[in-house]
Amino acid sequence: MNNSSFPENFLWGGATAANQCEGAYLEGGKGLSTVDVIPYGEDRFPVLLGEMKMLRCDDQHLYPSHEAIDFYHRYKEDIALFAEMGFKTFRLSLSWTRIFPNGDDLNPNEAGLKFYDDVFDECLKYGIEPLVTITHFDVPIHLVETIGSWRSREMITHYERLCEVIFTRYKDKVKYWLTFNEINMILHLPFIGGGLLFEEGENKKQTMYQAAHHQLVASARATQIAKSINPDFQIGCMLAAGNTYPNTCAPEDVFKALQVDRESFFFIDVQSRGAYPNYALKMLEREGIHIEMASNDIQTLKENTVDFISFSYYASRLTSADPNVSKQTEGNVFASLKNPYLKASEWGWQIDPLGLRTTLNTLYDRYQKPLFIVENGLGAVDTPDEEGYVKDDYRISYLKAHIETMRDAIVIDGVDLIGYTPWGCIDLVSASTGEMKKRYGFIYVDKDNDGNGTLNRSKKKSFNWYKQVIQSNGSLLTEV
Repeated sequence: MNNSSFPENFLWGGATAANQCEGAYLEGGKGLSTVDVIPYGEDRFPVLLGEMKMLRCDDQHLYPSHEAIDFYHRYKEDIALFAEMGFKTFRLSLSWTRIFPNGDDLNPNEAGLKFYDDVFDECLKYGIEPLVTITHFDVPIHLVETIGSWRSREMITHYERLCEVIFTRYKDKVKYWLTFNEINMILHLPFIGGGLLFEEGENKKQTMYQAAHHQLVASARATQIAKSINPDFQIGCMLAAGNTYPNTCAPEDVFKALQVDRESFFFIDVQSRGAYPNYALKMLEREGIHIEMASNDIQTLKENTVDFISFSYYASRLTSADPNVSKQTEGNVFASLKNPYLKASEWGWQIDPLGLRTTLNTLYDRYQKPLFIVENGLGAVDTPDEEGYVKDDYRISYLKAHIETMRDAIVIDGVDLIGYTPWGCIDLVSASTGEMKKRYGFIYVDKDNDGNGTLNRSKKKSFNWYKQVIQSNGSLLTEV
């Protein structure tokens, strides 16, 4: 430790995802992915939920991921800006269909592999450690059409092939890997989380939990494959996190909050502890859900747990056991009551810095493994001046408050936190809404919701502020 209270090797950085920043959606031999066919506009959520079938693009919709912010062609410029901020790590994801265009190809696409070689080399040139998400809301459309995506056990084989190729190819360039982004999202947005589409009358819960099992086994197999290729690899899981508060101190509300949190903890319990927890087994039994397992699945899960727990944190949640209490927040994937003690972002996300400390303690108490905050930030409408400069004091205030609670979790509570990568370190397309105007970045990108703009990059006020935070290892949080 040093005077800043953050570990000397703390991994400060930023986070992105391939489908939200790369663009070039069919260049370099890339195949069509689920995220490529999710439109902007009123049809977005029905598609995300798997309720509206859209497996091809049409001329009636806009598709933000097709160009995104063109990181594919501008990665050198962007990584140089990250380096100027002093990033120690850069979280990015691989596009599955850039490497295996159809998902079931026997041989990988060399152009796709070369692209990520070039990106990693650019990071390493500046001493930036890549933190790589293997799949970030990304399924080859061909596998959705031919085998139903993660509802099929065949997906494990295709995922294993992807892992074998990337672990072998990048064994000397990448140390930190995440198997699935926000793995619990398959229960909330099944199409983006797992490429799931539903037929009328289908038991959705049965399908989602069976698909979740396939992802959990695939994650364990990825860990097993990784360690066989490079024992020094560090493999993490990734949870969309945020503690749930009871609406009142009524015991029924307290127990409801526990149940809501368990819905997400279930995934990490399996990935970190290596077995289905009893509460999950009982829930599946009550719901009449039968998980089909291969004979060695239980052993595979038990023997191949993750090295660290990563998670996203944007907001805490609030729940009630009273069916008459129904005031929900707006814009949240996770249903939540409005917390009268908290302010909210322009998209209805409740701002709760202390909730991050609570979440850190909850996860560390539960798993006793290193934690990594790989997403956190404030989505806001930024108004640049004629030079592209954004005076985003609101973002600085948000991040400062959250970093302070991180420090308290480390210093006062003894949480083992190894890094922090705020989401959308450069403006990118929103995964939930498909908007560009919902911006998170330290770097402004000139593009609007309709795809208009120069794509020019410019530094916001928060750019130099975060640079100071990193240079001081978290000891200087005042405004620049």
